[in-house]
Amino acid sequence: MRRSDSVDFVFQLASLVVALIIVHAFYVTAVRPRADTFSDEQAALMAADPEYVQQRSVWVIVRDFEQEACFVLMLWAMAIMASKGLTIARENQLLDSDLVPVADGVRILPEDSREYARQIEALPKNQQRLLLPRVVLSALRRFGATGGIQDASDTAHSTAETEAERLDSELSMVRYIAWAIPSIGFIGTVRGIGTALGQAHRAVEGDITGVTRNLGVAFNSTFVALLISIILMFLLHQLQLRQERLVLDTEAYVDTHLVRHLQAGTASPDRSQRVGTR
Repeated sequence: MRRSDSVDFVFQLASLVVALIIVHAFYVTAVRPRADTFSDEQAALMAADPEYVQQRSVWVIVRDFEQEACFVLMLWAMAIMASKGLTIARENQLLDSDLVPVADGVRILPEDSREYARQIEALPKNQQRLLLPRVVLSALRRFGATGGIQDASDTAHSTAETEAERLDSELSMVRYIAWAIPSIGFIGTVRGIGTALGQAHRAVEGDITGVTRNLGVAFNSTFVALLISIILMFLLHQLQLRQERLVLDTEAYVDTHLVRHLQAGTASPDRSQRVGTR
């Protein structure tokens, strides 16, 4: 698990750098030049016609540094959630496989648990780290050690609940980003209003261009941040739902494919009938 944590840290750091490069490059080459061109055109039209109503542009709305930071954080969070989503997809594919090949009517005795445990241990390392193999392996080992069906069932459910808590804790960074984005928007609001108030003397003289421009920064940053936050929170809740379903499906899989085949006893039917083959 320490190796997995290190891989997650490296991935999160790399995805942040990539998101920063992509968004900043897009802003430098497309967003700010188009926003400046649009603003100049609107200023010329307003100078030519005092009754002209200034139009709005998406390039102007997203041009400022706060909006850029929000988009960087959005891509970063989406990259993290995409990684978690791919892992969940692999977990769900494993739920469709016959990880514990036991035919109907066949019973697993405590002395047989080691045979089935070896089949799990023979899986590739990347599959052994998934939830289902770890839950099944812990249940088999517990059953082999105690011979109690209830002990095996309790161990399986306890392992699944621990995994649910771990999956939830791994989303802490995404939750922080979802909190930070509206905060950055509010920072833009404070910056815009503060700058606008600093140019209030020019508005008194009749030049309200600076005031309106900075008030636009204030409201645009909040608008973009809240919109991104809504989208991000929706994706986060969808990911949490998939994680919770994964844990529940894993517990149901263990009950259906393993626990119901366990038998605590010393009866020794033919071993070929008790131990399945892969």
